[in-house]
Amino acid sequence: MSLYPKLILDALEHVRYPGNGKNLVEAEMVGDDIRINGNSVAFPLIFDRPNEPFVRSVVKAAKTAIHTYISPDVEVDISVVSRREAVTEPETPLPEVSNIIAIASGKGGVGKSTVAANLAVALAGKGYKVGLLDADIFGPSQPKMFDTESARPYINNIGGRDLIEPAENYGVRLLSIGFFVNKNDAVLWRGAMASNALKQLITEANWGELDYLIIDLPPGTSDIQLTLVQTLAITGAIVVSTPQEVALADARKGISMFTGEKVNVPVLGLIENMAWFTPAELPDNKYYIFGKDGCKRLAEELGIPLLGQIPIVQTICESGDAGKPVALDPNTASGAAFYELAEMVAEKVKERNIRINPTKRVNVKK
Repeated sequence: MSLYPKLILDALEHVRYPGNGKNLVEAEMVGDDIRINGNSVAFPLIFDRPNEPFVRSVVKAAKTAIHTYISPDVEVDISVVSRREAVTEPETPLPEVSNIIAIASGKGGVGKSTVAANLAVALAGKGYKVGLLDADIFGPSQPKMFDTESARPYINNIGGRDLIEPAENYGVRLLSIGFFVNKNDAVLWRGAMASNALKQLITEANWGELDYLIIDLPPGTSDIQLTLVQTLAITGAIVVSTPQEVALADARKGISMFTGEKVNVPVLGLIENMAWFTPAELPDNKYYIFGKDGCKRLAEELGIPLLGQIPIVQTICESGDAGKPVALDPNTASGAAFYELAEMVAEKVKERNIRINPTKRVNVKK
């Protein structure tokens, strides 16, 4: 049996609150903090007053619903809080972070993590305070790209809270699940466990004051993306794709996820990676291996900016594998390309913050 939050919420929709006739989910009486550990689930039920006459019967009915619609073997722990006592999460648990940028892709293999790493290094090289969160729980790659695979972040007590201290290299503060698992072992976690791990890396870390927190998302649209937009108010998203039609089809889905009515996160633009190949011995030649200007056409069609076109260069791959992103040297052609990208991103973020109200955290009950 696999437990996950939506399964719990579906069961609790069968319980009606006598005070207004609505089910517990509809009445917003189920706290957001649904904690799942194996065969156990714990969550708060929120009442207007903790001593009102329906409390005991509603708690009993909630437990019965979970046992009936999921399994009688589920261990259920329900706490009771008053609406006044219920802690409302702020729009961002990171008040010292000015801008939160999600780097996304519709599919894997398009170089999203490489772009995220080099963008973070380039922004730091331009004098900004930058953090990078590796949110690809099942395939973390940033520790290798930043030559920090041996890092083991420690806990620091700050203001009475035990917080994880991010690793730091090349002027970028970095956290990844890769710091806490064996790099040769697969992360075999269910969706709820992965989502909880991501929330910890966000809310239980000492990110400090940052101009930009770059978040390297896993490919696709899944629990991790939903957890992110429910936890943080994202300033904007950047979608990375190659020019080929297969990748562009998935890029559309990624853009649709962010711009949809429920999520409503501004898309700052598209980045076309692997745009062309130029061999070192023929520096004036461009070979469009994956097609030409696919992202440019998609950006024009959707009315979003094309932030940059990054060519296929052997040194970009080699530098990432060596833990030394090419953006460390802005005097090279590859490094300069990422510095231009960083300048474009900073400009688009500034424009976005002038024109559009701050993003709200997503409140998705189902």
